[in-house]
Amino acid sequence: MKNATIEFDPSLIQRYDKAGPRYTSYPTAVQFHENFGEQDYQRAAEASNLLHRQGEPRPLSLYFHIPFCSKVCFFCGCSKVVTKFRDRAAPYLDRLHQEIALHAKLFDDDRTVDQLHWGGGTPTFISHEEMRALMEATQRHFKLRGDDTGEYSIEIDPREIDGETLSVLRGLGFNRISLGVQDFDPKVQQAVNRIQPEAQTRGAITGARELGYKSISVDLIYGLPFQTASSFNTTLDKIIDLSPDRLSVFNYAHLPGMFKPQRRINAQDLPSPQEKLAILQQAIEKLTTAGYVYIGMDHFAKPDDELAIAQREGKLYRNFQGYSTHADCDLIAMGITAIGKVGNAFSQNVKTLEQYYAVIDSGHLPVYRGLALSGDDLLRQKVISELICHFDLHIPAIEQAHGIVFADYFATELQELTAMQDDALLEIRPDRITVRPIGRLLIRNICMVFDKYLRQQTRQAYSKVI
Repeated sequence: MKNATIEFDPSLIQRYDKAGPRYTSYPTAVQFHENFGEQDYQRAAEASNLLHRQGEPRPLSLYFHIPFCSKVCFFCGCSKVVTKFRDRAAPYLDRLHQEIALHAKLFDDDRTVDQLHWGGGTPTFISHEEMRALMEATQRHFKLRGDDTGEYSIEIDPREIDGETLSVLRGLGFNRISLGVQDFDPKVQQAVNRIQPEAQTRGAITGARELGYKSISVDLIYGLPFQTASSFNTTLDKIIDLSPDRLSVFNYAHLPGMFKPQRRINAQDLPSPQEKLAILQQAIEKLTTAGYVYIGMDHFAKPDDELAIAQREGKLYRNFQGYSTHADCDLIAMGITAIGKVGNAFSQNVKTLEQYYAVIDSGHLPVYRGLALSGDDLLRQKVISELICHFDLHIPAIEQAHGIVFADYFATELQELTAMQDDALLEIRPDRITVRPIGRLLIRNICMVFDKYLRQQTRQAYSKVI
């Protein structure tokens, strides 16, 4: 696919702006069930090993969830443990080392780790010694790349990182960082309890570049208290000046019923829907004018970034960390609440520290729910992935891979898509479905048409698509 262009039609966006999944997976985590457990995960790992032994390379992607934060950001919907006591990490990391060993027993030793990510929470909450010990345990049990060619990334908090920490992480093999900014405006930062002066962010990015980090990603959020198009314009100018390799501009979803910290945000201080649209439109225009490529789903990247290259080459895909470039990897997820995908199965770990400690101490994997994908799941997963990653679906390839007649199998879906075609969101031809520039912002709506489970749900809280 060529670099995606987008068109902004406020009236059309408002008409289609309903709630729906972000499709970091299909089926979504809503469909996971507790009948899937440790033995199911073990069977998925063995099936994956078999494919690897038969000549289908199956590299690995490792995700470690470090849940601790020293402060709570009121907008946050992540799984976290807020504490000022750094020693609370020690018993957690001890169990995490044990979980690494339990997973490693299930996978062939020659399967290379092409991707590795520490997320949170705040991974930089832990000490340098704990960082070194965690990476050493990982290297002891898995085949890490020692030549800096893997994509090894970590989420950092600029408020509590310095040059020494960046140097330690680089020495451990990390070559990519992701950092949250959200907004540089002091009034907005105060309202969401994340005071982060521009100098801290600039220092972290400058320091990372000097140490040879290959990729720097920055997160922004629109729709926060007191934001206006004018104020966010200032943040955008500063971000463009910092020139990160990747950018995410997320829509803040105010769901205080689901996320307790959001109850400390005054809903009356949030920008109006019209102001949010103005902020989004401005962000898209400024970032694309500055040379960033719109990847999709709030993500932008420089044209020479791996995400942009993968999209052009038709190799982009999505997982629980967002857009990614390694669709061939099995994702092994470790730590509380972590979600992985091995072979054709999703799995999720237990949610609390107490549960996690108890299961690990008993010598078992902390998998408490998941899903083995059916043939229909795999088919719809492929359709949704192609649309959300490449804005284009080659129908004959789907028919050949899954042994179906697309027009018959998806007759209901194609009928529903005709209304979107009438609105110029997409174009339907016998051999392909192509999302048009005006429909790229509404790609979630298009994908929702192919979501079998969404049709069956009566109640589920999702964020708005815009």
